[in-house]
Amino acid sequence: MVLSTGYNKVKTAVFISGTGSNLKSLIKFSKNRISPISIDYIISNNSKAKGLNFAKKYKIKKKVLNFKNKQLSENKLLSIFKKNNVKMICLAGFMKILSKNFIKKFEGKILNIHPSLLPKYKGLYTYQRALNNKEKYSGCTVHFVNSKLDSGKIILQKKVKVAKNDTVNSLAKKILIQEHKLYPKAILKIFNL
Repeated sequence: MVLSTGYNKVKTAVFISGTGSNLKSLIKFSKNRISPISIDYIISNNSKAKGLNFAKKYKIKKKVLNFKNKQLSENKLLSIFKKNNVKMICLAGFMKILSKNFIKKFEGKILNIHPSLLPKYKGLYTYQRALNNKEKYSGCTVHFVNSKLDSGKIILQKKVKVAKNDTVNSLAKKILIQEHKLYPKAILKIFNL
């Protein structure tokens, strides 16, 4: 990772589309003395995303862009990030695909958390697909984002045992608990901490 922390935490934007439970765990982590990042922006494509409430609660700037015109939305973000020295992006349940051009500008500095053991089950409906295939294990992966969906270099993974009676909801809950632990660990790993 080319980001050096010194004593200043690396300014980070978290992109969400929903409840923001991974965002919440990243905010808590960022408040920790050992954390190399600070959460300075919450970005969402969904004005009704529950996760936006954390912006008010933790006094973090937020920006909602609908991404109907992807280029326009991304250019706005690039300009905000440049002005505010945001150096890193964490995708946490963000349901839009970023353009190659945007990813290139933040190459090696965009992370994503995905609810499967990549390279298995890229994209959506990961829990259902794991259950349909009678997988013994599922889990979650933190990886760097590149221009191919869920295909960037893997940073860390956590296996979760799939029980015979698991449903989509019960498996999702089990995996989410691990996601909240894995994302901070992956960030520490890329900063060699």
